[in-house]
Amino acid sequence: MRGDVPLHRSLLLRLLAVSVLVSVCSIAATAWLTARSTTVAIRQEQGQALTDDARTYDTLLGYAATHPGWDGAGEVVRRLARDTGRRVTITTEQRVPLVDSDAGPPAKLPARPTASIDPLHVDTVLAAASGSSLTTGSSDASLPQGEALAAVTDHIDPRAVGPFLLPRKERDALRVAAERRAACLRGSFGSVATIAYSPSGRPVLDTRGARPYSDTRCPSTVLDRPTTTEAKALAALQKLVDSCLERRHESHVRLNLGFTWTRVPGAVPAQAARKDGPRGGVVPECVASSRREQLAPYVAPPALLFLTSRGGDMSTVFDLSPENQARIAGVAALVLLITVTASVMAGTRLSRPLRALTDAVRNMEEGPAARVEVRGKDEIGRLAAAFNAMAERRERLEELRKAMVGDVAHELRTPLSNIRGWLEAAQDGLADPDPELVSSLLEEALLLQHVIDDLQDLAVADAGELRVHAEPVDVADLLAQVATAHRGGAEAAGVTLVTRADGRLPLVADPVRLRQAVGNLVSNAVRHTPPGGTVSLLARRADGDVVIDVADTGSGIAPDDLPLVFERFWRVEKSRSRRSGGSGLGLPIARKLAEAHGGSLSATSIVGEGSTFTLRLPAHART
Repeated sequence: MRGDVPLHRSLLLRLLAVSVLVSVCSIAATAWLTARSTTVAIRQEQGQALTDDARTYDTLLGYAATHPGWDGAGEVVRRLARDTGRRVTITTEQRVPLVDSDAGPPAKLPARPTASIDPLHVDTVLAAASGSSLTTGSSDASLPQGEALAAVTDHIDPRAVGPFLLPRKERDALRVAAERRAACLRGSFGSVATIAYSPSGRPVLDTRGARPYSDTRCPSTVLDRPTTTEAKALAALQKLVDSCLERRHESHVRLNLGFTWTRVPGAVPAQAARKDGPRGGVVPECVASSRREQLAPYVAPPALLFLTSRGGDMSTVFDLSPENQARIAGVAALVLLITVTASVMAGTRLSRPLRALTDAVRNMEEGPAARVEVRGKDEIGRLAAAFNAMAERRERLEELRKAMVGDVAHELRTPLSNIRGWLEAAQDGLADPDPELVSSLLEEALLLQHVIDDLQDLAVADAGELRVHAEPVDVADLLAQVATAHRGGAEAAGVTLVTRADGRLPLVADPVRLRQAVGNLVSNAVRHTPPGGTVSLLARRADGDVVIDVADTGSGIAPDDLPLVFERFWRVEKSRSRRSGGSGLGLPIARKLAEAHGGSLSATSIVGEGSTFTLRLPAHART
């Protein structure tokens, strides 16, 4: 590292600091993201596990509510195990295995069961998670005297219907009656009536939104009264409820479908009425206990549900013990060490070519620029190649600058020397100041003025201050004016001028500057065309642009020299005298004038056949 670069400003040290900072931030961000992702994943897994447990519980609860035992539950248990990926085990309340989803040795049961499966005493937490409804109460507005009904929430699974399960004949009769009533409501009142079926098979007509008097217009005695099976089961349940109420010294009630009841008028003791109220506790308890007593032979006995992981408990808990903390610190230190090592190596490789570029730039102040070795094709290699190209161009520009200074001095010295020589001769009496001498001196002064004007035009163009005053121009007329101005010189050189335009070509341009540009091209073509040759001025339209071609039948330009024709003071024939060969500024000025109009100037040539200079201008030149 060079001694003139402070340590705190060195590229290597800053790169190392940035790498360490990035590494620390990356480790912290990765740790935070990992912890957060793990937490979210655990929560999602717990939520999914709770959903699976609730679904398993609801499925097995439905099986228990519709079967008197667990003998045929094997297929259901195995299907649930496949769906949830967990082992499902059902045991008696004494933990005697009844059904197991996995074959092989008995499962190692945890201390607490996942749930207790009893359709007559449903677990409300798991039932709510599975979406089951435990409210079996209903109302019947058709009861006499408009007496209020008590809804029963007895924690009995609604799928446990027992003796209330309707045979096919009764289900079909109720279904026909429900469809007729629904059709009547839809046809007479335009009501929305849908039919659903309870677990017992009884159709339930949903007439929400129907008019209050619709039931009287569409009556159905079949739907409004119990079937033979329901009446028989309801009578048996009534006896059980009456026995319970007698034991509790409570008055009798009359049960209805939906397990609601109405009190017998005048039979409620005052003390009991105050105790129970309209929804007292004694009657619901008797109804619930009587229902459990009636349904017990029709449902499976209570059982315990165990849900465990297959192949053992695979859950692990990450412990932030001192050992784990030391392991984390070691991994972080290793990552930092690798980062620092890689940063030092990368910084060294990066700073070496930069130091070489710095030394080469400093050497440019003292002499020719040194070349930098290009290694690789990365950004540093491209920078080195660009520096070498810049150094080569700088050397070429320096050579051109020296040549231009010499050419300018020579271009100015020649007319000045001629003028001074003739004036000194006239002063010494060696020449008479006759009109011929004055004409010769004026010609030299005009040549000198021409060179100075060309240099001034180039200086203005290089400074970006070359302005054009655009106005409508007819290209055909402009070519005729240029040809007229140069026809005398062309005839003196034995060259024929030809102009041709494809119709009238309107153009918005500066007529003075455009004549100057085309005139420079014609003058150059006439100078390089031998006697008997032809210079053609052709105008045409191409792709919305106006194109002017100045073609000659001269000797042409070699392919190696063609890219240099627009360089200042450059001539194809170095031996041509400056009076006859021009100053070498006409073509550069013509290109600058074309660019000022938003156009371009290019050249093509065939050795021995001639050259063509093409001036392309947009129809609406910029101002």
